[in-house]
Amino acid sequence: MTSGKRKSTNIKTYKNKKELNLGLLLFAVVFIYLVVTVVMYLTGENISVYEVRKGSIVKDNSYTGLIIRQESAVMTEAAGYINYYQNENTKVKAGTYIYALSPEKLDTSKASEEDTAAAAELNPEIQAGIIFQIQNFNENYHPEDFSAVYSLKNEISASLQEAFSSRCTDHLSTLISESGFDVTSYATPQDGVVAFTVDGYESLTKDTFTKENFDRSVYESTVLSDQMKAEQGSPAYRLITSENWSVIVPLDKETAEDLKKEEVTSIRVRIDKDSETLWADFSVLSKDGDYYGCLDFDNSMIRYAEDRYLNVELILEDESGLKIPKSSVVEEKFFVIPEDYITNGGNSSSDGVMVKNKNGEVEFHAIDIYGSAEDGEVCVSRDDIKEGTVLVKPEASETYTIGKTKSLQGVYNINKGYAVFKRVTILCENDEYYIVREGDSYGLYNYDHIVQNGSSVSSEEVVFQ
Repeated sequence: MTSGKRKSTNIKTYKNKKELNLGLLLFAVVFIYLVVTVVMYLTGENISVYEVRKGSIVKDNSYTGLIIRQESAVMTEAAGYINYYQNENTKVKAGTYIYALSPEKLDTSKASEEDTAAAAELNPEIQAGIIFQIQNFNENYHPEDFSAVYSLKNEISASLQEAFSSRCTDHLSTLISESGFDVTSYATPQDGVVAFTVDGYESLTKDTFTKENFDRSVYESTVLSDQMKAEQGSPAYRLITSENWSVIVPLDKETAEDLKKEEVTSIRVRIDKDSETLWADFSVLSKDGDYYGCLDFDNSMIRYAEDRYLNVELILEDESGLKIPKSSVVEEKFFVIPEDYITNGGNSSSDGVMVKNKNGEVEFHAIDIYGSAEDGEVCVSRDDIKEGTVLVKPEASETYTIGKTKSLQGVYNINKGYAVFKRVTILCENDEYYIVREGDSYGLYNYDHIVQNGSSVSSEEVVFQ
């Protein structure tokens, strides 16, 4: 039997070909990006970010002003004890009894309980009138017209004052009839507001006041009270006969000249006493080398009838808008082109210009417009178009070569992670902040993030917050 030999097979081992691991590659890319980002953040300049918010700036100057009114001190015609028919700051008509003079003090303890109770009651007609005023106010009230609240208050105060004066007159008449004294009553010769303080300044006018009148250390005021003994020819009361009144405030020369230069004829005034804000006609007075501001009012006189001096604030500027730091504002140059070269084209309604290329062909080129430069011109970014580019006027053969530039004020917006120039229109300013207009094209909006120090970055620079 023939023995057979087995054939041997030579098996060679081949290395398997490695496949690309996408997961590992992505991890490596992300890791490298994170490392680069961290290194750039640690080694780069730290950028301070400011969140834009709505705000306002009020520029005002505070002064102590001297009040000048059309008023006079009414003197007694005889001696005796004064008894008043009217309350302080009461509006009266000509012929209304203001006070009575008695040879002795009237015994007020004799007033009956009925008179006292009646004095505390309101006439049903007056009550109904006040209720009607309040209902009418509620039906017509609008939040944007909050100042109407003060008008309602004044109307109700006038109604109550009239009621109390009527009761006071009846009460005093009862006391006089029960006293048995020879009592003489005196009426006002004209309409006006009755006040029971005198200070000797009643005759002051815009022409006669002096610098010394502002010295409050020597100022004295006398309060006239009920049952006070008065000599003949002494002040009985003060009568204010006009709703027109003025406040004179001392000004430094620089402020006076600035207000004259700006031709300010009216100004908003805040009165510290009650935080009331009023509009006044304004003029600058010059007297004996000193300057004064004259504030003329035609309402609310009765609110300050007892005062000779008022602390007031002249509100020279009061602007609202977006509040940004001054340090964030920079200037950037833009190309200026005629507005009639702007057109629409391409596959969208974007603004752009018709550009002549090297081959003489005309094609549409989209650009961003950053606002008007002068009459008939607009500003465009220098990143959108190159200097020397030739523009063709739409539907005409006229051309314009890019070259003229203009600087615009703006800030760097970093909402997208890189610096984008946004133009700002400054409305007013103080030492640290600007108020800029909201909603301008290519401008800022509320809650935008901007670079606090605008000079620390450049346009299109990546910013790490």
